This record gives sequence, structure tokens and C-alpha cells, in this order.
Amino acid sequence: MRVVVSGGGTGGHIYPALSLIKEIKRNHENAEILYIGTERGLEADIVPRENIPFETIHISGFKRKLSIENIKTITRFLTGTKRAKKLIQNFKPDVVIGTGGYVCGPVVYAAAKLSIPTVIHEQNSVPGLTNKFLSRYVDRVAVCFEEAKEFFPKEKVIFTGNPRASDVLDIDKEAGRNSLNLDATKKTVLIVGGSRGARPINDAFLSVIGEWSKKNYQVVYVTGSVHYDTVMGKVNEVEQSKNVIIRPFIHNMPDVLGAIDLIVARAGATTLAEITALGLPSILIPSPYVTNNHQEKNANALKVNGAAIVRKEQEMSGEVLLNDIDQIFSVQGKWNEMNRAALELGVPHAARNVFQVLVDVSR
Repeated sequence: MRVVVSGGGTGGHIYPALSLIKEIKRNHENAEILYIGTERGLEADIVPRENIPFETIHISGFKRKLSIENIKTITRFLTGTKRAKKLIQNFKPDVVIGTGGYVCGPVVYAAAKLSIPTVIHEQNSVPGLTNKFLSRYVDRVAVCFEEAKEFFPKEKVIFTGNPRASDVLDIDKEAGRNSLNLDATKKTVLIVGGSRGARPINDAFLSVIGEWSKKNYQVVYVTGSVHYDTVMGKVNEVEQSKNVIIRPFIHNMPDVLGAIDLIVARAGATTLAEITALGLPSILIPSPYVTNNHQEKNANALKVNGAAIVRKEQEMSGEVLLNDIDQIFSVQGKWNEMNRAALELGVPHAARNVFQVLVDVSR
């Protein structure tokens, strides 16, 4: 089996692609993969480190407002499509899949024009411009949220879930607990704002820094590397609670997710895929700085089903955060209800589902 995979820009597009590649290799040991990304995206660093053959094209995204840059983008799209065609013709794939980001535009479009079976994977509840455009040309559209179906031709859409969810099936809870020296007898809350952190979440945490020591649960707080020194400077001004563990970043996140009881986080598609696969109750603070406000819509998909509490940035404070955590842990049956609701939304075998779509369209 020969597969071209394209996806880039953010981890939300790259990590599902890597999870899918892992599943392809699990089913076809001799499968050959070519990953096509951009030189400047995160994929240029992440993908080669996984020993996956990697090629690049030059492309940028459309501005949503009228801009001279859009003329340049059209030129780059045409140039990128020409290069993508050459790469695809040389590699001779059985199927091509795009997992999101601008780079998928010319790659998947080129494959479709070459009459090669094509699939796009949409992680969010509201798709971006690239996947909306590509949906006219591809054979299948794999989605992670039921809410996303309405944006695509219904005869092409199939619900698969996010391949990243499959990675948490291999977690080692004990390793996750030991890596942070967690007390196995206490409930654990993980507070995280993404790899770079989130200032509103930092501010809420710090505003009640003296209150955490009074709680009967432990807190793992991930500041993000950018904010770590600032946060620790403020924390060191008071007596640090023994039940609070602060880290700039966590590298073994799947294992840690398996060792906790509640997460406070943004509402990126990959995060939601992982926590629903585990049945993890959540307090979600969507980032308002994303395209189409898709994080809030992602989060609301969990909220309406009872799996999460959703707070907008402007309504988040230390007091609100403490009250929400206390409610989930102390109100009888609340944690169990949210756990069941999250599990009902989870798709733990999503990577297998997407792989099956690739097999079906390539026949």
C-alpha cells in the first residue's frame, strides 16, 4: 500500500496524520508513506523526526478580507499544484489523504486531477476554507463531529472520529502518575492551556493561588514554556502548596491523561478526541483567536451532551474555576454523569476507521 499524507501548520493537523500513519503501518508492515508539507510549518520539524519520508511545497492561506496577498496565494497554489503533481506522479500512491492546513489544498487537488483516490479529514466542528474547497473534488470526507456534516456533500461524508484518539488506548497510567509523583489516593485535576500556554488560564490559576492548598484534590498545572518563568515568579511569592505540581510542558501527555480525573483546557479538536476516548470530564475554555470560532463550537458539542462545562475567556476567573471543579467532584453523581457522556462521544478506534476509508476508496 502506498499513501501520500498531507497536513500542516499546527499540531492539530499533524498529530492525527501521524496516528493514521501508525495505523497504516500496523496493518501493512511494508506500506510506503510520503508526507508532503511546508518548509515553515511544524511538520517540517516533527515529521522527519518520525523517520517518515518528507517533501515540501510552498503555499500560503487566503486572507478572509480583500488583500493583494490573495493574488500571491493563487500564484503559489498553481505553482504548488504543479510541484505536487510531480511528487505524486513519481511516488505513484494508491490513495492521498489531507488532514488539514493550507498545504493540503494543492496536494489533494493535484491528486484528484490525476484521478487518484482522495480523502480529506476534518477534525473540527466547523471546517476551514481549504477543506470546504477540496470537498468538491475528493472521494470521501471523514469527520470527527456530527456538526461538521452539514458543510460537505452528504454523499461523501463519513463519521470516523479523530485518529489521535487511538493513541490514548496505549496509555500507561502508572507511568503517567509516576512521572509527576502524583498521590494515587487523591483525585487529580490537570490544568493546561496548550503547548504555549494561555494567559487567561494562568491569571485564573494565580488569582486563587492560596486556595489550592485547602482542597482535597491535587492539581497539575502546565503553564506553557513561554509563561513558566512569569508564573513561577508569582508562585514563589507565596508558600507553594504541596498538592500543586507546576510544569512548563508535558511530553508524555497521553499517559498523564490516563492518570487524572478532570481536565481544564482549551477546546482543540485533538484534545477533545483524547479526552472523550478516555471518558474524561472537562472544563473547557475555548480560544477566541481561531478561525470561525471553531473551538467554542467544538466545546459546545461536548457541553450539550453533558460531557463538559464550557466557559468563555471573559467569564473565567479563579473563583469560577474553583467552583466548577468543586461542583464536578462534590456534587453526587456529577463526575459519573460527565464520564459516561464523554465516553458516549468518544471514538477510541478512530485511526482504524480512517484507515478503512482509505482502503475502501483505493479499491
